Amino acid sequence: MRFDLTDLRLFLNVVEAGSITAGAERTHMTLASASQRVRGMEDTLGTPLLSRHAQGVAPTEAGRTLLHHARVVLQQMAQLHGELGEYGQGLKGHVRVQCNTSAMTEHLPAPLSRFLAEHPRVSVDLEERPSPEIVDALRGGLCDIGIVSDAVDVEGLAHAAFRRDDLVLVVPRGHALARRRRALLADVADGDFIGLSAASPLQQHIAQHARRIGRRLNYRVRVGSFEAICGMVEQGIGVGIVPLTAAERCAATMKIRPIRLTDDWAARKLLACVRQVDELSPNARRLLQHLLPQDPGL
Repeated sequence: MRFDLTDLRLFLNVVEAGSITAGAERTHMTLASASQRVRGMEDTLGTPLLSRHAQGVAPTEAGRTLLHHARVVLQQMAQLHGELGEYGQGLKGHVRVQCNTSAMTEHLPAPLSRFLAEHPRVSVDLEERPSPEIVDALRGGLCDIGIVSDAVDVEGLAHAAFRRDDLVLVVPRGHALARRRRALLADVADGDFIGLSAASPLQQHIAQHARRIGRRLNYRVRVGSFEAICGMVEQGIGVGIVPLTAAERCAATMKIRPIRLTDDWAARKLLACVRQVDELSPNARRLLQHLLPQDPGL
C-alpha cells in the first residue's frame, strides 16, 4: 500500500467538499487526474473508499478510516514544516504539551517559565484539553507530553506523579458551612454555584460527579479564572470548587474559607505522561526532566 501526501490531501478535500470535482479543484488538480488517483487508491486497497450518489460522494467505512489517518498524517506534516521553519528563525526545538485546566493555571506556569528562560531557543506549544482527550492525543502521537488527572486511564503510557491537585469547596466567611473543615458535594449541591465556562474540562469533571449523585448544579455566574470564582464567592453570590492551591492563594487576600471536599473524586493527583520516553525529542526529554526532577525516567 503506497499512498503519497497528494493522495491523502486529495481524499481529504474530496470528502470535505462532498464531490470529486470540488475536491479536485481544492487540490488544484484536473477532474480526470483526481478520479484516477481515487480509483488507484481503491484498487490498491481492494475496497471502495467512496460511495457515489446523485448528490456527490460520501466515505465508506474504509474511507472513514483512511480519512482519520489522512488528517493525522497531514497535521503532523504541517507541524514538521512549521518546526523546521522555526530553525531558520533561530529556534532549535519545539515541544507540544497538552494539559488540563488546573495544570494550565496553577501548576505549569512557574516551572515552564523557568524552563523557557533556561532554553531561549526552544518553543512550547501549550494547549488546554480535557484529560481523556489528552491521553488519546498522546497515543495518537499528536502531542509530546500530557499533564492529566489520575482519574483517567493511562494504560500503555509512561507516567509519573507531577503534583497534588486536590479540589476544595470555597465559601464566604459568613456561610453556614464556613466553620466546618470538611464537606461533601451533596451538602451544597442544591445551592448556587460560581464556576468556569461549561466547556471547561474541570467544570465537566465536577458536573459528571454531580450527576452521579443525582444532582445538576445551578451556576449563577460563569467566569474565566479561579481567582474570579473566589472573588464572586467573596461577594456572597454562591460557592465554588477550585484547586486547593488557588483557594489558599485567594484566601490570603479575600474573605473566603476553603473547605476540604471528602468526596473521593476531589482527592486528585496530576500525572505527567508520554507515549514512550525513548521516542521523545531531546528538547521534549529536557522539559520532562525539568518537570519531574525526581523521576526523569518515568
